[in-house]
Amino acid sequence: MLGTKVDTPTDANPQETSEWLESLDGVVEEGGAERASYLLERLVDRAAIYGIESPHKLNTPYVNTIPAEEEEPYPGDRAIERRIKSLIRWNAMAMVVRANKYDGGIGGHIATYASLATLQEVGHNHFFHGRYDDQPGDFVYFQGHASPGTYARAYLEGRLTDKHLDNFRHELREHPGLSSYPHPWLMPDFWQFPTVSMGLGPINSIYQARFMRYLENRGIIPKTPRKIWAFVGDGESDEPETLGAITLASRERLDNLIFVVNCNLQRLDGPVRGNGQIITELEAAFRGAGWNVIKVLWGASWDDLLARDTTGLLIKRMGEAVDGEYQAFKARDGAYVRKEFFGKYPELLKLVEHMTDEEIFALRRGGHDPQKVYNAYKRAVEHTGSPTVILAKTIKGYGMGEAGEGRMVTHQQKKMNEKEMVYFSKRFEVPVTEETAHTGSFFKPPEDSPEMKYIRERREAMGGSLPCRDVHKITIVAPPVTTFAESLAGSQGREVSTTMAFVRVLTLLLKDHELGKYIVPIIPDEARTFGMESLFRQYGIYASRGQLYKPVDSENFLFYKETRDGQIIEEGITEAGSMASFTAAGTAYANYGVPMIPFFTYYSMFGFQRIGDLIWAFADSRGKGFLMGGTGGRTTLSGEGLQHQDGHSLVLSSTVPTCHSYDPAYAYEIAVIIQDGIRRMYQEMEDRFYYLMIYNENYAQPPMPEGTAEGILRGLYRFQQAESGKAKVQLFGSGPILNEALRAQKILAEKYQVPSDVWSVTSYNELRRDALEVERWNRLHPAEPERKPYLLDALKGVEGPIVASTDYMKVVADQIAPWLPGRLTALGTDGFGRSENREHLRKHFENGAEAIAAAALSRLARDGKFDKKRAQAAIVELGLDPESPDPVKR
Repeated sequence: MLGTKVDTPTDANPQETSEWLESLDGVVEEGGAERASYLLERLVDRAAIYGIESPHKLNTPYVNTIPAEEEEPYPGDRAIERRIKSLIRWNAMAMVVRANKYDGGIGGHIATYASLATLQEVGHNHFFHGRYDDQPGDFVYFQGHASPGTYARAYLEGRLTDKHLDNFRHELREHPGLSSYPHPWLMPDFWQFPTVSMGLGPINSIYQARFMRYLENRGIIPKTPRKIWAFVGDGESDEPETLGAITLASRERLDNLIFVVNCNLQRLDGPVRGNGQIITELEAAFRGAGWNVIKVLWGASWDDLLARDTTGLLIKRMGEAVDGEYQAFKARDGAYVRKEFFGKYPELLKLVEHMTDEEIFALRRGGHDPQKVYNAYKRAVEHTGSPTVILAKTIKGYGMGEAGEGRMVTHQQKKMNEKEMVYFSKRFEVPVTEETAHTGSFFKPPEDSPEMKYIRERREAMGGSLPCRDVHKITIVAPPVTTFAESLAGSQGREVSTTMAFVRVLTLLLKDHELGKYIVPIIPDEARTFGMESLFRQYGIYASRGQLYKPVDSENFLFYKETRDGQIIEEGITEAGSMASFTAAGTAYANYGVPMIPFFTYYSMFGFQRIGDLIWAFADSRGKGFLMGGTGGRTTLSGEGLQHQDGHSLVLSSTVPTCHSYDPAYAYEIAVIIQDGIRRMYQEMEDRFYYLMIYNENYAQPPMPEGTAEGILRGLYRFQQAESGKAKVQLFGSGPILNEALRAQKILAEKYQVPSDVWSVTSYNELRRDALEVERWNRLHPAEPERKPYLLDALKGVEGPIVASTDYMKVVADQIAPWLPGRLTALGTDGFGRSENREHLRKHFENGAEAIAAAALSRLARDGKFDKKRAQAAIVELGLDPESPDPVKR
């Protein structure tokens, strides 16, 4: 037991204090920690009755959470596991060094895996399951900068070859190479999750754990002991995505989730908390959020010192040293540690007087001790009721010596000289000659060696290797487009927004006998804004504990209904969290073997602008699903103003290679796009996802014109021809602005006798992609007949200038200008939004019917096909001020 000595000048009755502490010792000895915890809680409750404020302590002493006497024996062969780990260390280091030796500046990281090796290897040997019988195994979000270590293990397992390792960060050579970090897009059979220090791994792992429970509670997948492990850098904890969602994990009681924070105390440029302790900070954050916290700070070599310290000074010194000091302790030598760490108190110097400087320097940190790590992992997997975080103290660049162990430059270290390579090989007893060490050659023992047999036996016992992305073909068939017959038929004169049109399409999908259970509606906190409250009662909002209260609207027909098997995921005000759920659902086909089809509906302004990095990672993950940009447009969303009105999401979405963006005007367009999207993503298994703009402006939804399906999907079709005569001008419209184009068509015909055709442009992005693809083919096949992009085929025989108006920046329409030389005039909403109604907003941005008509007349006048003076007068007649400042400058 701990000593009960009390040495504080503020203690009015040391004898009484000592007796209380001895009583607590007795309770622990007789009844255990659980009984002691119960009594302490009762004491706190009783103190509250007397108005006594209890001190709130979120931190425990700076020692291991699991006392040495409570540890269980290590189950594996420590000696052989160390040899395997040393080989992995060597090959990981050699991979990076060789890459930079023969291709200077290619980059890579040595130090992160050097600090992480024990944490990862104990997991691989004893905790990471490849499968659970016929079900997928554990999910591991690997620390991105440590990818060389994961590759080095896969090399020993026979999954990668010398050529692979030789081509680390060389992905465009004759032999396939290895990507810099975990990228499912680049290595689709290997990596499951894209990570690197941006906080994407942590937040996605949390929502993945919750989505796993969602699938289990809905009966989509069976319950298994599967765990989700997330390896996180301590510097990465500064990213808001890392800690921003940890309360969700405790609130949902996600005991299937385990964070392992690699606390090597160093960011890219120096210490994480040089003036403090990152472990102490993280312990408070996670404990305060309701997580089970396990600290692994000190290796077994410290146990004897801690046991012999009856004064408590060693623990005190451990707790008062800041991380900047701890970094220096491992960058210097044993004499320095003796003087600066133990030398602060004479009693501590006496405690280590029997130890040499070399022995003091060899005192190991907990994250490098397999025994300590094993016991922490075992406690974590056996813990129930809450998620667990393991705070493991390590050394960045462990084993690199003067090449970078614990030094400021460690993270950037990509090269090692011959002397440092030899030191590394000897430090870890890698059986290579000095000559081989100089060249950084890879080392793999014979297949019949004890090491190779052991590594194969352990992976077989654990159900297979990780990471591994094993995708099976989905067998579902997309519903026929006739499923959405009512959407194709229009609204029969009723004014309906495209948001409500989408909700109806979603409802029909939820009702589908084959697909219904796979549909995952995801909403941040705007279901009523989007008119989706009608889904509450029938499909329920997912709540892992059901509904523990009677909702205030329980008497209403459409009451707020939470249920344990609810289908709707309503996340609250967190687009990042919602996107993480979208990612879990949109990759379920690969990770769980079930074709979940997510529809994430949100304020369009809060999508690509706000969570673009998570969307990019979703593409990297080969995710599938539908992003629905609700309340879209910069003039359609009236009243809200600058922070809410979206005029650029379609520009941002065009940067994501697998994102197919559409700006539909009518219900039938939405139905056609969604039906074809399901077919392509899940029936044909194409790696793509969709972004659809939907709006809150009500207007009549027309029936689908015959023969327009191809044009809808490819991005352009003629919606309404001129009533009389051949059109002199072509009017392109998208979303609600298509109605403005139709009104402009009428203005031009009735006021100025100019006939025009109106075209629905459902996707400028798709038109541009197709045109670029054709252009590239023509460039590379000069001897072949020239191909034409769909855009030019659709406009074949169509004459006159084109005025293209959208509710987005002009660059959206400008995308197709290169293939329409001298014809296109783009109108849009460049600039900041305003709080106003639609009429005034469209007048301000000059993208409404009057501006479209004026632009058409101006262009015709420039082309000599309309009287210039009349065109000038028409601009004023139509309510435009020729001398007003550009909206983008206002």
